[in-house]
Amino acid sequence: MIMEFCPKCGLMCSPRKVDGKMVLVCRKCGKKITKYKPAQISETVKRKPKDEIVLISEKKEALPKARIKCRKCGNMEACWWLQQMRSGDEPPTTFYKCTKCGHCWREY
Repeated sequence: MIMEFCPKCGLMCSPRKVDGKMVLVCRKCGKKITKYKPAQISETVKRKPKDEIVLISEKKEALPKARIKCRKCGNMEACWWLQQMRSGDEPPTTFYKCTKCGHCWREY
């Protein structure tokens, strides 16, 4: 990207091809700049090998828990979440998942 300001009026010049050569031309006064240095942007990022590896050592539920009896194994703890199954004027459905056996059920 090339960005230069006109030395005459101070407005930003835009690149244009004139006679097959790229020059900067002021939009206001028409002054042409033929000698300019294109801007170069560079960035060096240093990384360690451990920055690229993500380890998940154990599986954890990120859902709230409730004291409710599982119909399959009798466990007294389950994770729960709400989901809107019908239109917006209907109440949401509560889903439960047993923390012991993984059985899922819902209550309306």
